[in-house]
Amino acid sequence: MSEATNRSPWALVAIGALAGGFSALFGVGGGVIMVPLLVLWCGYGPRAATATSLAAIVPIAAWGAATHAALGNVRPVDALLLGVPAVAGVTLGVRMKGRLSSAGLTYAFAAFLLLTAVLLAAGV
Repeated sequence: MSEATNRSPWALVAIGALAGGFSALFGVGGGVIMVPLLVLWCGYGPRAATATSLAAIVPIAAWGAATHAALGNVRPVDALLLGVPAVAGVTLGVRMKGRLSSAGLTYAFAAFLLLTAVLLAAGV
């Protein structure tokens, strides 16, 4: 189970609100916002943080997709072309995660975020 040391409902509510806001603004929230904050604020291990984030993103994504669909912003065929292969990707990722150490996962995620930040800042 989770290694969480601080299961404050208020910390979880704050993380959820931040993730929802970032999700609406930038299309991110689960992994990019929730995982680091669950680790830093609540003491979750990387595995529990990512698993909890994946579960929490379901209602966030559903609400956001429905709202954007009502506004005419969703491209359904493109969403399926992204979503269906993502299911295979998440299945493979869960299997790979079981073979990596917690420290390795943490460093890999930090490197991914740093690379993403650099590429976005460079306009690539």
